Amino acid sequence: MRIPASTERGAGGTAVLMLHGVGGGKGAWTGQVEAFAAAGYRAVAWDAPGYGETPAIEPYDMAGLARALEALLDSLAAPRVVLLGHSMGGMLAQEAMTAFPRKIAGLVLSATSPAFGRPDGAWQQDFLRQRLGPLDAGRTMADLAPGLVGGMIGPDADPAGARLATEVMARVPADTYRKALRAIVGFDRRSALPAIAVPVLALAGERDATAPPAVMEKMAQKIPGAEYVLLPGCGHLANLECPRAFEDAVLAWLRRRFPD
Repeated sequence: MRIPASTERGAGGTAVLMLHGVGGGKGAWTGQVEAFAAAGYRAVAWDAPGYGETPAIEPYDMAGLARALEALLDSLAAPRVVLLGHSMGGMLAQEAMTAFPRKIAGLVLSATSPAFGRPDGAWQQDFLRQRLGPLDAGRTMADLAPGLVGGMIGPDADPAGARLATEVMARVPADTYRKALRAIVGFDRRSALPAIAVPVLALAGERDATAPPAVMEKMAQKIPGAEYVLLPGCGHLANLECPRAFEDAVLAWLRRRFPD
């Protein structure tokens, strides 16, 4: 398998590998790549298959995404890898813990969930219709990005972060967006949570309606020893909306758990 494209900065024994969401890409982590590298960590952000410079895969499912992630992780040859997954990236981090747990030293799960439900469930099908209907009607990702981002962020979001989120989402290929949404519908790793045996930080945004704080807190309670942090005022895109608070929370945890 071709190694996925990534951005990398910094050095150190601990690599922080950042995994974006459905509407993201490695560019969404620009601030965090610099901040974590400056703090002494090896900061890596990937383009998932079908995003940016990484070719798509077939079939496009969580198992295939995990295999692509493992190829990148192996190429890093890092003594320790912490996966930092946002939204779909957090689901992928959980999938990776099931597929190759010994290769992962820790998890940061941001604005995500351990389950999406049944692929044929009424709620899930309605979710897909709402997200894919505009594309079916001929609109582009560039058309949709401002409204989608606006619906995910809190009222006090950093304007520069909101602009970056919109720019990154506008560049996502429509076909990849469709496949990624279908890949997460039906995701369910709730039964695997108690078996996670690495340090975990669960980060929730107070204003996040996509991955509500109550869902994140409940997930953290099912993972042995997991830490839960609520980021005040933040929505679903905390690393872009509230970058300082997000980075402070992650770095405080990293310094306690992985003091390079």
